[in-house]
Amino acid sequence: MLTGSQCRAARALVEWTRETLARSSGVDTSVIEAFERKLGNPDVAENAKLQRALEAAGAYFIAENGGGVGVRLKFSRTDVRRLSILEGEGGTAAMDDVP
Repeated sequence: MLTGSQCRAARALVEWTRETLARSSGVDTSVIEAFERKLGNPDVAENAKLQRALEAAGAYFIAENGGGVGVRLKFSRTDVRRLSILEGEGGTAAMDDVP
């Protein structure tokens, strides 16, 4: 289940305002603000709507795994392919003799 802190962080990562998230999710802006400020909690259906909207925008939510909950940006297939190409460029890595 999405936490208020994850919601706020995900919004920052995907560069969305509360209003944009409200439009995308169908959840009222005041509910989102209260949730992010830890002044209230959306119901289960609203929480799921918020999470789906943020995931569709590129957020990936990390569940509690002993290190705490979190959020990061997903890589698209294009990004993965581009990273794979970049990682293979330049030959093998070696020690650098420069002091």
